[in-house]
Amino acid sequence: MRLSRRELLERCAVFGALVTAPVADIATVSAFWDQAELKPTPPNALGPFYKKQAPDTRMLRTKGDAGMPLTVRGRVIDTRGETVPDATVEIWHADHGGRYDLAGYRFRARLPVDKSAGYHFDTIMPGHYPDRVCQHVHYLVTAPGHKPLVTQLYFATDPVFEGNPDTNFSKDPLVQSRELVRPVTITGDPKAMYAAVSFELCLERR
Repeated sequence: MRLSRRELLERCAVFGALVTAPVADIATVSAFWDQAELKPTPPNALGPFYKKQAPDTRMLRTKGDAGMPLTVRGRVIDTRGETVPDATVEIWHADHGGRYDLAGYRFRARLPVDKSAGYHFDTIMPGHYPDRVCQHVHYLVTAPGHKPLVTQLYFATDPVFEGNPDTNFSKDPLVQSRELVRPVTITGDPKAMYAAVSFELCLERR
């Protein structure tokens, strides 16, 4: 039997496992607990180029691909901060020239997470294309007992932001949240540089 947070607080209080100040009743403590929850990752548009049955692979780029090599890492958690080890992360994006592979599955992947709910993939920095302002990677994240998350990852180094994503993120009308614009670390040998991004995904429970 899974207890609600209020039921858990009430039982803790009855058995002496929870001590509250005289003015803090169970309702107050429960409300504080609710406020302490993490915010779910902001949603973003699915877009017209999603395809089912993407391959299970973490290496999307191949030798000779144009564009800056890119590694993205993160993990999937819920609003309580608990890991979601049975989540599946689907991603897809345009190539360096801003084109989506509609005939095949280039730059598309289905990523089961590891035991720590971590995920990662290696690809290239997506290009711009006429119908969108910003470079981006699409995400569809699913897990039993959680609401599906459709969102997008954006890059603070995108020239569209002119070095200031804090104020310029809204230049793309589909970017509704600054939280989706992530810092980019450029590293590696000068002759073999690559970009690295961390993007944690927070799901809501059903």
